[in-house]
Amino acid sequence: MTPIPEPTHPFDAALALTRQDACRYLGSTHSAWANMVGPFGGITAATVTQAILDHSECLGEPVSLTVNFAAAIANGPFELNLRIARTNRSTQHWVFEILQTQKDGSVESVFTVTAMTAARRETWSANDLPMPKAPPPESLEAANIPQGVEWLTRFDMRGVSGGLPQTWDGAESTLSSEEASLTQLWVRDRAGRAMDFAALTAFADIFYPRVWVRRAKWVPAGTVSMTVYFHADSAQLSDVGSGFLLAQARGQVFRNGFFDQSGCLWSEAGVLLATTHQLVYYKE
Repeated sequence: MTPIPEPTHPFDAALALTRQDACRYLGSTHSAWANMVGPFGGITAATVTQAILDHSECLGEPVSLTVNFAAAIANGPFELNLRIARTNRSTQHWVFEILQTQKDGSVESVFTVTAMTAARRETWSANDLPMPKAPPPESLEAANIPQGVEWLTRFDMRGVSGGLPQTWDGAESTLSSEEASLTQLWVRDRAGRAMDFAALTAFADIFYPRVWVRRAKWVPAGTVSMTVYFHADSAQLSDVGSGFLLAQARGQVFRNGFFDQSGCLWSEAGVLLATTHQLVYYKE
């Protein structure tokens, strides 16, 4: 038997799972995707997306994915459980859970997911969210990566607008409500990995918390729920190759410890690939 080569790209290495049976897989966090606490949430969500695509009974391609971070995922091994909740004529519904052993020896759920795949049909189509004008990525300097956040080094980021505050003085943005928490940047995989559904899932979590932009005050914050809507099919993702995506995010309401932020991802050709919505916790 010819051995299966180990993944060489840190993204694919992080997605690797060992199947135990039809519904249970074992995996482990990867040091290349370490965040300030635990792993980058986007890589965990991408692991689920890839598990769907690799499943022998998968119908169609991903259309939506909702992940809930029930607890901080610890660095180390985890168990991924999945089941197909229902398969219809052209849609399929999935339920996932990630379990980890706690310090006291108990096994608890730390991550829950619902997802839908579909066999897309060609229909009338329109795009009411065109890509905003932005300077080409080649004309912009690569962003400086802050020390201590390893996953950021996996990406080549070129800021367009709405970067992190230069001074953390607690001042609220004086821009209009439409721009006060707006960020736009070009982003691509630094090692040139081509775009696919798993990568697009991770890119949807590329944005830092909008509360830091809306008010120049560093407060602890973290995503508790994220939904990604996939508008592109595999052919459109293949067209992206290893090129840049224009990523845009803005907040909506900041209130009583939670805020929501929405994001969009366009290809360089102007194709809207995905939209995302997050609910984020912040602490005063």
